[in-house]
Amino acid sequence: MLESSEMNFERPQNRTVSPEVIPNDAEEPDLNLRPKTLSEYIGQDKVKENMSVYIEAAKKRGEPLDHVLLYGPPGLGKTTLSAIIAHEMGVNIRITSGPAIEKPGDLAALLTNLSENDVLFIDEIHRLSRAIEEVLYPALEDYALDIIIGKGPSARSLRIDLPKFTLIGATTRAGQLTSPLRDRFGMLQRLELYTCEQLCDIIMRSAVILGIACDKAGAMELARRARGTPRIANRLLKRVRDFAEVIGNGRITEDIAKIALDRMEIDSLGLDNLDKRMLDMLIRGYNGGPVGLETLASAIGEESVTLEDVCEPFLMQLGFIARTPRGRCATALAYRHMGYEYTKDEKTDASQQTFFE
Repeated sequence: MLESSEMNFERPQNRTVSPEVIPNDAEEPDLNLRPKTLSEYIGQDKVKENMSVYIEAAKKRGEPLDHVLLYGPPGLGKTTLSAIIAHEMGVNIRITSGPAIEKPGDLAALLTNLSENDVLFIDEIHRLSRAIEEVLYPALEDYALDIIIGKGPSARSLRIDLPKFTLIGATTRAGQLTSPLRDRFGMLQRLELYTCEQLCDIIMRSAVILGIACDKAGAMELARRARGTPRIANRLLKRVRDFAEVIGNGRITEDIAKIALDRMEIDSLGLDNLDKRMLDMLIRGYNGGPVGLETLASAIGEESVTLEDVCEPFLMQLGFIARTPRGRCATALAYRHMGYEYTKDEKTDASQQTFFE
């Protein structure tokens, strides 16, 4: 049922706690960790409740599901949810990505090969070129393609009718979508970060599928350090399994999980060496800021795009750094987590807590 085309993404680097896909995430075909139905899908309760209603209504009417936009941080299950939607609708799904569609002909080939009510999933849809978007608009509204044949005075327009289909777009940057494209989606669903309890359930389910012996306490320890992201949770499970088999008795317990994750330099909140180097330089090297991103990146020997796209989102979710017009600043929470005394003059609310506390 699942057809995939080549995806070409630029990844900042292969960090264990990166929410992006890395080569080590490849799953054996017979041990696919992705759930197949909404009932198996853990978390995102509001999205599941709404989608189940929309799917049931579309099936009763015998119509294709309206176009869906899934947005939120990477690694939360947008691709998985799109495959579940197609499965629940009883139709096929074709998977591609925004950067892979380079010419209008590429999009035309995808759309004309769809069957009635099929799902077309476009990952990173915000990276579609404007020329592709212009071709996509009539396809979404009228189920037709308007193609220009020839050039100059002899050019003519050809209209190709398409089968009724559902477009599911996924993006980590909804703000970069153009308004005309965003307005053509009938359903906009935001995926939120997972709680530790939800991640623990996901880890226990994955452990059963992979044949890994794992205690509930061990799974919860992994969940606490997974940065609210199932992709990271499953990746940590596979890595901690190696430690359990070599230095333990093969079972992932809380103690084994702590030992393994500490040796992997992933702390109690999921921060890795790069995150801590950034915070340490910001606090010790620049007295907590403000400091420009380029300056901070040069000081720790990293690319500024890596800090901005990989480290900053999670550190800002934790409330550890703040963006100001003058640069990045470390908050009282960052000082406390890194073991430094907060020396700023501003008063800080003692009730501040991180997202995962």
